[in-house]
Amino acid sequence: MAQVPLDMKVVDECRRLAASIADDVQRFIDKHTTVGVERTVARAFGIEGVDDQGIPLVNMLVDRIHAQKLLGRGVAFFLGRELLRGAPNLQDAAERLAYGRSEITGEGPETEAQINAVLEQGVKTALKHMDDARDTREAMKARLGMADNPWKYVIVATGNIYDDAIQAKSAAHGGADVVAVIRATAQSLLDYVPHGATTEGYGGTYATQENFKIVRRALDEASEEFGRYCMQTNYSSGLCMSEIAYMAAVERLDMLLNDSMYGILFRDINMQRTFVDQYFSRRLIARSKIIINTGEDNYLTTADAVDAAHTVLASQFINEAFAHRAGVADENLGLGHAYEINPWLEDSFLLELSQAQLVRQIFPNHPIKWMPPTKFKTGDVFHSHVHDAMFNLVGITTKQSIELLGMFSEAIHTPLLMDRYLSLKSTKYIYTAAKHLGDEIEFKKDGIIETRARVVLNEAVELLTTVQRDGIWDSISRGAFADVKRTLTGGKGLAGVVERERAYVNPILSMLEGGAA
Repeated sequence: MAQVPLDMKVVDECRRLAASIADDVQRFIDKHTTVGVERTVARAFGIEGVDDQGIPLVNMLVDRIHAQKLLGRGVAFFLGRELLRGAPNLQDAAERLAYGRSEITGEGPETEAQINAVLEQGVKTALKHMDDARDTREAMKARLGMADNPWKYVIVATGNIYDDAIQAKSAAHGGADVVAVIRATAQSLLDYVPHGATTEGYGGTYATQENFKIVRRALDEASEEFGRYCMQTNYSSGLCMSEIAYMAAVERLDMLLNDSMYGILFRDINMQRTFVDQYFSRRLIARSKIIINTGEDNYLTTADAVDAAHTVLASQFINEAFAHRAGVADENLGLGHAYEINPWLEDSFLLELSQAQLVRQIFPNHPIKWMPPTKFKTGDVFHSHVHDAMFNLVGITTKQSIELLGMFSEAIHTPLLMDRYLSLKSTKYIYTAAKHLGDEIEFKKDGIIETRARVVLNEAVELLTTVQRDGIWDSISRGAFADVKRTLTGGKGLAGVVERERAYVNPILSMLEGGAA
């Protein structure tokens, strides 16, 4: 494969700076929990159900503990104590606490050791559910086989999960390797996960555990019918990031959109809340060997793709550092970027090729997520189709791993089945016709592509130096990424962040961090 010469000392310095940035945030993470983390722990213990108003039991449980200013002990502490006091199981313990049949206080004779001991079987069962789902998925992939990279990734978004399942199978029939059900507009801002199957959603379909199950079943059927494994993805972001990660883990999803800063920048979710939630979500993801897709592509929707290219690369280094601290292996760390340079700019194709080659070389073991043009799409479907074709050509030339296919009707309406079929057909043609193009070419020494790659890398190390000096908290506040400014105490969800007490109990997190079976 063609290579651009890179100064690996600069690459190493970028990683060193990103590691320092992540370490600073990790010290904060290790001292805090959130309502989202604690609800996830409760879900992992098998606690389920809603009240007559549709409020999840895990929300009522955690909110009641939080209202008493005791969440810093951890929801597991109170569940374990209820077991020691006679509750027959964890579900009953949760109901006693949530519905007020048991008093929530910080006092009691029970020791931390006693609580951990009584929860031991519940922890083993929680991890076994995730492990069994992971093993089933990996066995199915091995039996049916996987398509070559780049994987063709398409979206469905009807609002009705049953229609989504039909469209998912149709996409697989047309050649899709990955199918994503777009999440309903603004679900990331809900501080609860809707329950059950849903048939209405604006701009997409709600991410729920039952919805995950329905689409997984449809794609399993398609995989068996077409003799190749078809992957499922959804969105683990927002105020319920870790809960969705857990549900995805037990329902055998293959990929999750999961970013360290996306919610902060693009959904105005408090940065303290986001950093703590993303760590726990990634611990679950790492255990389940789910591939994550990070969200650097979004930077180029708010900032210029030429001027801000280095911010994408800098963020990729930071996302990598955060993921490593949560135990995510490189082969499951799908760093994101996008084809968003103004197509009418002279040599825009060469600049896009340079950026894609740069990312591919710096992160050779990562399943890179490559996003299509959207910013400069118009109602001209013919030009849109050509624009996507240029994107596909770069993708196959630089051997991107996961390619979200562009749709020629992107700027007009939610893509129809025929739109998706034509996109898959065009992509298949280009992937076949130019399959070994990257192996046959060389880049001109000191040419446009090589020079551009060098400039972006040098600008990235300069930005990381500044972020490391100022701290990521202040850097985000001044708009270092995507030209978006957020403050330490601003945004949604800050009230759900709690400092851990000295006797904080979270045996599931402890097992995930320890890598225990």
